Amino acid sequence: MEESINKCNNDIKQSADGICQDNLTYDIWKSLGLKEVSPRQLSPLVLAYIGDSIFDLVVKTMIVTKGNTQVNKMNRVASSIVKAESQSKMIGYLEDKLTEEEESVYKRGRNAKSYTSAKNASISDYRRATGFEALMGYLYMSGRYERMCELIKDALDYLESERNSK
Repeated sequence: MEESINKCNNDIKQSADGICQDNLTYDIWKSLGLKEVSPRQLSPLVLAYIGDSIFDLVVKTMIVTKGNTQVNKMNRVASSIVKAESQSKMIGYLEDKLTEEEESVYKRGRNAKSYTSAKNASISDYRRATGFEALMGYLYMSGRYERMCELIKDALDYLESERNSK
C-alpha cells in the first residue's frame, strides 16, 4: 500500500525527483514558464508556506460547495478549521496513518525553527500545525493530490465527529 501512496497514478508520468507530471502543480510551472522544483529541495517552512495556502483553498472549496451563504459565515467556519489548534488535533489523529516519508516531512516541519508564532495557539499546537502544513505542501508540490485529499478528508471527518460529540 505504501508504494501506491508514494507513486503517481499509473497513467501519469513521474520525474526522477518523484514529482507527478500532468497535474495542477506541473501545469502551473509549465504555463508560467517556471522551473520544476523538487519538494525535497525545499525547507520545511517553505513547504508549510505553500501548504497553508493549499489547505485553506481545499477547506474553502468544500465550504463553497455546500451552498451560497454570507461570506462572513463561510469565513468563520473556515477559520475554525484552519486554525493551529484544529490542525494540531487533525495531525494527532493522522499520525498513525502516515507513511514513513510523510511522517518524516511532518516531523521536519514540526521541528523547524520558525521566527513567528500563532496569535491564539500554544507553541505546541503551532509547531504541530506547521508540520501538518509542511506535509500538505509536500504532497501538493509532489502532485500527490489524491493522497493529500484522502488525509484531509480523514482529518476533517475526525474533527467533525469530535465537535459533534461535545
